[in-house]
Amino acid sequence: MLILLVLCGVVSAVACGLLLRWGREGARRYGAAVPQRFHVGDIPRLGGAAMFLACAFGWAWLPVASALGIAHNIPFDASLAMTWCLVALTGAASGVVEDLTHRLAASLRMVSTALAGLLALILFGLLVPRTGIASLDAFWQHMPWLQVGVALLVMTGLPHAFNLIDGYNGLAGTVALICCAALAHVALQLGDRQVAATTIVLAGASIGFLVWNYPHGLIFAGDGGAYLWGLVLGINGIQLVQRHPEVSPWFPILLLIYPIWEAIFSIYRKVVRGQSPSLADALHFHQLIYRRVVREVFHDDATRRVLMRNNRTSPYLWGFTLLTVVPAVVFWRNTPVLVGFTVLFIVSYLWAYHSIVRFRMQRWLRRVRSLYPS
Repeated sequence: MLILLVLCGVVSAVACGLLLRWGREGARRYGAAVPQRFHVGDIPRLGGAAMFLACAFGWAWLPVASALGIAHNIPFDASLAMTWCLVALTGAASGVVEDLTHRLAASLRMVSTALAGLLALILFGLLVPRTGIASLDAFWQHMPWLQVGVALLVMTGLPHAFNLIDGYNGLAGTVALICCAALAHVALQLGDRQVAATTIVLAGASIGFLVWNYPHGLIFAGDGGAYLWGLVLGINGIQLVQRHPEVSPWFPILLLIYPIWEAIFSIYRKVVRGQSPSLADALHFHQLIYRRVVREVFHDDATRRVLMRNNRTSPYLWGFTLLTVVPAVVFWRNTPVLVGFTVLFIVSYLWAYHSIVRFRMQRWLRRVRSLYPS
């Protein structure tokens, strides 16, 4: 597993390096006035393409290694490798096209991830077999269309959820990396080396990307990278629940609740304001942290530059993510506890969001500011 992680990391890092210069021309077409832009200069958004190449390499390497007599004890044949490459390419391709042209409609990108989800349903035989809540499961078992429909919704929506939190150097990439580690850990505890290997391939690709992305922001994941993270993590989360009855369905929900809730809340606030959910804005949680928290905490001259403020935003959200990932890993069998932590996260998110919007974090900011004197 460690060798697989290193190989994918090296391939991803090399691919990112090669794409840096080639992608400059396309980066110049990225609008300077778009609300989600928080960087200076023309930065290529082709990290997703590099990560896909690394993932394809990792998935292909497993059957090749078996054919060469290299023991790895991972049930991963050529057919499975081709299936993963096809599904991932279908989901990420539209994102990469958008990263190159900046002209692909959001509806077409949604169709692309839906098609990838449909392929995954058919080729992997995915469904959500239970809810973990006894009173609801009695109804759930008689609704196979609902089991399939929820799985399709997850695989269609989660890529776009990751795209919503992909706003600052290292933010979405580290969140994805943490989730990969958690999924791989639980999969190895269950003896499911196939799911563990698939997530470790994505983890390695993410590490290679982060070498270039954080802290210097030399390349971005773009829509392609976000779609790859969401799709692979969504499929593996569903597979883990489907294959192992002892795994609570709320384990992947709590594990990925940050991007999931960011997407749900974003849709809600836009609909309430009479806007289209696909309309980009600058009111996501990480953007408020950037503008109203980081700016208030750090005052030295260097942090006034966009890059430094950008880099200091991500750790806030990494910590926020760990507050859900840690209990998810510890209590992955216990549905009531997982549900409780999920509700606690949602309440905490809403409280924090409301506090920042209403400028009610001054006391907390004063305490933090004392730790970082100007």
